[in-house]
This record gives sequence, C-alpha cells and structure tokens, in this order.
Amino acid sequence: MLRVIDLRSVAFTDAADSQGLDLPRAGATIDDASEVVQPILDSVRADGAAAVQEWTMRLDGVAAPSLRVPVGVISQSLEGLDPSVRGALQTAIHRAKVVHARQGRPDDSVEVIPGGTVTQRWLAVERVGLYVPGGQAVYPSSVVMNVVPAQVAGVSSIAVTSPPQRDHSGWPHQTILAACALLGIEEVYAAGGAQAIAMLAYGVDLPQGERCLPVDIITGPGNLYVTAAKRAVRGLVGIDSEAGPTEIAILADETADPVHVAADLISQAEHDVLAAAVLVTTSTDLVGRVQEELARQLARTKHVERITAALTGQQSAIVLVTDLAAGLAVVDAYAAEHLEIQTRDARQVALQVRNAGAIFVGPWSPVSLGDYCAGSNHVLPTRGCARHSSGLSVQTFLRGVQVIEYSEDALVASAQAVQVLAHAEDLPAHADAVRVRLEPGY
Repeated sequence: MLRVIDLRSVAFTDAADSQGLDLPRAGATIDDASEVVQPILDSVRADGAAAVQEWTMRLDGVAAPSLRVPVGVISQSLEGLDPSVRGALQTAIHRAKVVHARQGRPDDSVEVIPGGTVTQRWLAVERVGLYVPGGQAVYPSSVVMNVVPAQVAGVSSIAVTSPPQRDHSGWPHQTILAACALLGIEEVYAAGGAQAIAMLAYGVDLPQGERCLPVDIITGPGNLYVTAAKRAVRGLVGIDSEAGPTEIAILADETADPVHVAADLISQAEHDVLAAAVLVTTSTDLVGRVQEELARQLARTKHVERITAALTGQQSAIVLVTDLAAGLAVVDAYAAEHLEIQTRDARQVALQVRNAGAIFVGPWSPVSLGDYCAGSNHVLPTRGCARHSSGLSVQTFLRGVQVIEYSEDALVASAQAVQVLAHAEDLPAHADAVRVRLEPGY
C-alpha cells in the first residue's frame, strides 16, 4: 500500500543533514496554483460581488441566493441541528476557549534608564476573515478553531466565509452555519476558493447598500488554490500560514501498535486525495504489520477511493531509519502539520522535536482528537512551513505595539548616543531632532 523509502544507509544526526533528502511531498505546488488564481483575484478586485458569484458558479456549479447569508438562515440551522452534534460542538468550543484563554500576552513595561520606559502593548486587529473549507467534507470544527482564538484575542469584527452547497439550497452547510450561530457569528458569506479570499482582502459592495469590508487578517485551512490566493494577497492583509492539504507524520519504534498507526494514517488520508500520510520508523517488523493493517482497515472504511489515492500518492510513504536520532532528524526536516510520537518514552522523544505544527504524544493522543476537541487548534502549517510558522492561536490576531516614553532628563542622558549614531549613518537631521530639544534657539 505505502511505498517504502529506506534511509538506513544515510548517516545524519540532525535536521540540517536531512534537508537534501527526497522526502515524500505532493507534486502540485502553490506556484502552479498561483497562475490559476491570479485571474480570479483580478476579476473580484475589478467587479466585486458579481465576480465572486460568477466564479463560484463556474467552479463549483452552484451560487447562493445571496452572497451574504441572512441571519435567519444561520439561526434556523442551529434550530435544526442534531442535539448530539450540538453537544459535541459545545464541548469543542468549551475546550478551545479553556486552552486559548491562556495564550494572550500581558502588556509589559521596562524602565531602560531612570525616566525612560518602553512598554510593549498587545492589541487585537480590528477585523478578520475566517475561511472554512467545504469541499469533500464538512468542517464545523474549523469554525470553532478559527473563531474562538479571534474572539478570545478581542477581535471586534469577524466575517466567516464557506463554499455554498448544492444540497443546502446554495447556502454553506447547515452544520457550519450552526457552529457560527453557537459562537454568535452573524456575518457569514456563501463563497469559497480564491474568490472568497479576494472578497475578504479587497472588500466588495453588496445589494441594498451593504458591504463586505476588507479585513486585516485572513486565516483558515484550504486547498492549494485557497493557499495560493492567500499568498497572493499577503502584504495587503496578514495571513496565518500557507496551509494546504493536510498531512500526518508518525515517528514510531517497535513498541508502536500497528492497529493505531494504520488507523491514524487512514484518518488523515480521508481528508483529500492530496493528503500526506508518512510513517518514519526504526522497525522493519512494524512496516509489514502496518501494511497488513492498512489493507484490513481500508476494506471496512467509507471513502476507500479517496484514501487509497492519498496513501499511494507520491506525498505518502514509509521511511525506514536506523535509530530514533535519525528518525528525529527526518521528522524535523519534514516539519509535519501533525506529528505523532508512538515510541518508548514518547514524551521525552517529543520534547526533542523542533519542527511540527502540533505534536501528539503516545498511543492515546490520536490526531483526530486534535481535529475536534483536544482544546488545541487544528489550523496548522503544512508543506514544511512548520519550520518557520506556528499554528493558529490568539497571538495570530494580536499586534505588538511599542510605546516609548522618555523624560527630559532621560533624553539628556541618551542624547550623545543618538547623535553619534545619527552622524555615523550620515543622517544629521536625526541628531538635530534631539539637539533642538536640548539647545533652545538652535
């Protein structure tokens, strides 16, 4: 089922040594998708809401009765929600709030010299656009993961967008709308893909004088085209990270349960034909047992074709290594969105990992727990971006603002250093800005 890459003859001890390795990755790139999305972005920027609707009909074959979902439709979705699903969503919301409530940053003031202070303030951005996918699956959990940290951060204006569904009268999926209702979100748009990203970045006029105002930050997972669109508007707006198709890596030794390993690989492959499932292991025995389990469990699962395509794609593989040190180097180089540690002394091994979106420790912490109700956030960097980017959190929606306050005596004490450095950089007006304060009549 999974191809095997044998790296046991490779000698390396850290991630830097493994950067040049041919690790499993999807063939399609964001650069490829960028050529496709640019005309969509340009069209929405020029023609607004009409272009959003036109591209949605062209690409998805469906357009909503209106771009903005009426508040009544949102509330009705909650009224019709299965009570068990409502309860599960409430559990997810509660746990996410508990975790994210600890992620804020307090203001901090430092007295550099007597009378001279620098204060670091953390202020929420004013408006955010939260993207919730709606392709081959339904993701009310992504509503929770996007909205909760924004609300905890103190964002005052939140817009959610999700693709319209033919089976739901052209509105986003009922469960997605119900999750919005549970969180008090009333600004929801029936749009997906690059056109939704453009709408959030540029803003569009709506009928009856309404407007989708431009946002400051766009967050949320999506396919390659959504990611390419986010890359294109980055700078005009902030983005969380370049989160493309999902991926799981599992670092395992001979103590791992092949039933658990196979189930977790399958669970992430279930998302998308481009989903990546990677097992890094020191055990040849585990390889064979996992392959057997994959075949056994696939026979009873629902989305067999999608999962099989993901597991047999070039983005998925089993990587054999000589020892856990080599395994750690490989997973650090791969920098997975989700990394499971299923080894002896799993916590100690996990503490050695440097690059991962989220780390799941031991046999009782599957990725699917984090997808829904661990309390952690499942909007995470993919395609190796965990080397430099973090998962979504309260801090995503905060900006650090420095407040500098010096007294006259403190400026006097600093004047010489400022003037010397200003002249060293050939910027004499910088020095004069201090001098005019200290030498009246200069």
